[in-house]
Amino acid sequence: MIRIGIAGYGKIGKIRHKFINQFPDAKITCIYDVEAPEEIDPEIVFFDSFESLIKQNIDAIFICAYNKFLANYTRAALEKGIHVFCEKPPAMHISEMDQVLETYATCGKLLKYGFNHRYHYSIIEAKKVIDSGILGKPLWMRGVYGKAGSIDYDKEWRNYKKISGGGILIDQGIHMVDLIRYFSGMKFEHIHSHVATCFWDIDVEDNAFALMKSESNFIATLHSSANQWRHKFLLEMCFEEGYINLDGILSETKSYAPEKLIVGKRSHENIDHAMGKPNETISYFDNDDSWKLEINEFLSAIISDTKILQGTPQDAYETLSLVTRIYENSK
Repeated sequence: MIRIGIAGYGKIGKIRHKFINQFPDAKITCIYDVEAPEEIDPEIVFFDSFESLIKQNIDAIFICAYNKFLANYTRAALEKGIHVFCEKPPAMHISEMDQVLETYATCGKLLKYGFNHRYHYSIIEAKKVIDSGILGKPLWMRGVYGKAGSIDYDKEWRNYKKISGGGILIDQGIHMVDLIRYFSGMKFEHIHSHVATCFWDIDVEDNAFALMKSESNFIATLHSSANQWRHKFLLEMCFEEGYINLDGILSETKSYAPEKLIVGKRSHENIDHAMGKPNETISYFDNDDSWKLEINEFLSAIISDTKILQGTPQDAYETLSLVTRIYENSK
């Protein structure tokens, strides 16, 4: 039985709790937050300090705290000999991530980051198509991830730079950055970007635009927005022999749904009638098991003493590095 602690018991901490409970060989024994939850299992011990939490007899910890604390909490838990699952972003600054990797290299414990989108069924199936090679090498990708900020969006903790490290890019756009890296397998040498506050009265960005190019001439564009007004998730990927579109993604609110995968192959038929109108295969996905699949991989790796496959420390480092460079190039 894996004994688990949760650090940070807000929205995400509660979601993690729900799906940890579905894993048969794990048990949450303690929780830390700045405020005691209104309801809690009587068998779970509550602590009002992180230091008290990691002194307990736990095997693993889920860190769901504010961005400001993620790197330090991760390092402290690893130093205590605790396996760590940490939410994204892995740190507020790349220098913090360097320190985390130094600790991780010598601790002998597992470290996994919550890049939840990789576990959506449309993403999983798209990766299978790409890895099969039937579409050839990737040529370019274009990603848009936008949401409609709520009435009090400007007052959310995510928009206070000292707590979050940045705005919509590091909060939500980081998922699209991760997926572009994941699907293309490219390292981007050249970046042009513009990060701006277009609408909200906040001290971080509400829009981020980036144009990224690899040495092999692969190009990807990104637009992350907090004032799209209609929630939108769209990743278009073009290859030598066809294309893949990921349109929509399931979420707790269902506001980005439906989730569908579109695969088309470049037509070689009659140029007058078929060119530019290829046949498409469209798959719809009605279930979102991404939270469960992600947690199961982490906990199963602890039990079987195997490596983390998705959301590795290296994944987290490379994705945060790219986000950092988008910010820096805008300056």
